[in-house]
Amino acid sequence: MTIAIFGNAMKSQTLTEVQHILEFMTGKGIHVLLSQELRQELNLREYPGFPENWNGEQQPENVYGEPIDFALSVGGDGTFLTSAAAIGDKNIPILGVNCGHLGFLAEVQTQDLDDILQKLVDGQYTIERRSLLRLSVLDKDGIPRDDLILSPNALNEIAILKQGLTNMLTIETKVNGELLHTYHSDGLVIATPTGSTAYNLSIGGPLLVPQSRGIILTPIAPHSLTVRPIVMLDEWTFDFKISSRYDAYMVSVDGRSQSLSTDMSLHIERAPYTVKVVQLGDNSFLKSLRAKLNWGK
Repeated sequence: MTIAIFGNAMKSQTLTEVQHILEFMTGKGIHVLLSQELRQELNLREYPGFPENWNGEQQPENVYGEPIDFALSVGGDGTFLTSAAAIGDKNIPILGVNCGHLGFLAEVQTQDLDDILQKLVDGQYTIERRSLLRLSVLDKDGIPRDDLILSPNALNEIAILKQGLTNMLTIETKVNGELLHTYHSDGLVIATPTGSTAYNLSIGGPLLVPQSRGIILTPIAPHSLTVRPIVMLDEWTFDFKISSRYDAYMVSVDGRSQSLSTDMSLHIERAPYTVKVVQLGDNSFLKSLRAKLNWGK
């Protein structure tokens, strides 16, 4: 078995948990790959026999001559999103170990770590597939400009945001080529079911179970109080033309933000692959809602 470990190397708790996982896994003869940041911060070059760095461009089977069975994301939900982006379409299941705060994606708590790792080794788990969004940026002639996108795929959401402090955006929104609405707002969040508990939740959007086949459009501070979030089918396509007083706006893909000119329009659709999320024990979305949103308290 081979696992890859990702984590925020700037947090001491993450480093402590990663060290614990290394001892557990190597003690069972399991191959381990580390992200470059973790390997450098833990100074593991001094340890003989430790594995090569994770290389996002490297095919999984090229490291030990066998495929990577799992990836562990040690941190919060932000670390999980970074791990998912690094893995991309390699079809490697991810288990989130929570060293952060809310942790809807990183559900496993560190106090249960030994038991959880043993269940992983013993194959006592299930796999959930989570859909993603894919962003395309088009120039004024409708030609895709992939060179302008830092990262096109989002597990949580793609957010269209105002760039100035005071200007409001006008966002013409078409669904399958048909006009839905022209939003006048501070922005618009396009979220997956997985992302319904993230930015979407904080601005009053609806919650969806992760297995849903939907996409949520939730405006940010809309100018009209009659404009409400809406859930669409994830097989549909979405096109956005944005105008602003500053001739620029921000687009954020799972928190990775960049500025675009209003000459550039956006096309969003469901990504052609899914992310595999490892589920262990009695962890469930409904249990997470009760615990993390303090329902019933």
